[in-house]
Amino acid sequence: MTLEDNKQIVRRFVDEVFIQGRGSTVDELVDSSFVAHTWPSTTGNAKADLKAAIGRVRGALSDIAFEIDDVIAEGDRVAVRLTTAATQTGEFMGMPATNKRYSIEEIHWFRLRDGKVVEHWHQFDQMGMMKQLGAMPGGAGNGGSRTAAAAASR
Repeated sequence: MTLEDNKQIVRRFVDEVFIQGRGSTVDELVDSSFVAHTWPSTTGNAKADLKAAIGRVRGALSDIAFEIDDVIAEGDRVAVRLTTAATQTGEFMGMPATNKRYSIEEIHWFRLRDGKVVEHWHQFDQMGMMKQLGAMPGGAGNGGSRTAAAAASR
């Protein structure tokens, strides 16, 4: 696979898994040896855990948007910097629905082998998200993140 092939696989993963919530794409693009480094497997099957997480997110968030800001590839790794936004319409991370929208930055690292994702790392602005959802002081959707102001200026 070329660097461009790997970048296209990750772009497809972002679109079909993160935005559309398609479990069939997880089956197609994620290797059976997949390791999710950011969260522990609760079942011993990281692919099944990923699908379950997609279901939880889709039940808690609506109007989900991911904007790819940067894609960088080297060797078997692809890094993606995203701006993510959603409205919390269901229980999420232990919080009841707030019906508030948030916008944050995220970084995802993928390692690919033979056209499949074999490892994933994820960092996101959890504090900014919680502030915007009203779960922390200074929040309640009033620009608790640098990204919220940036998104408003677009």
